Amino acid sequence: MKVHVSPGVCGLEAVITAEANAMYEVTLTIHSDCERVRRLAEGLSGVSALDELRAPLHETATYKAAGRAGLHVACPVPCAVLKAMEVACGLALPADVQIQICR
Repeated sequence: MKVHVSPGVCGLEAVITAEANAMYEVTLTIHSDCERVRRLAEGLSGVSALDELRAPLHETATYKAAGRAGLHVACPVPCAVLKAMEVACGLALPADVQIQICR
């Protein structure tokens, strides 16, 4: 499962690859020119999707790692990581997600 994230004005795109095994353990690879997203990736090499998707948002390994990495509070990458994980495990259908800023 591959997810491409265009985060907005910063222009520092990310590509997330999520591979899941039968036990819902997910191996994540995240590529980005953003130093903070790369730090996020270092803290999230392997994750239990069931643990992540059952936890309250602020208790997920994904958002804890995002905080440690210093990601901007509105960065869409952590959300995209969780969505990639969910789809890779077959727990959600692969559908695009969009945030549209209307002026």
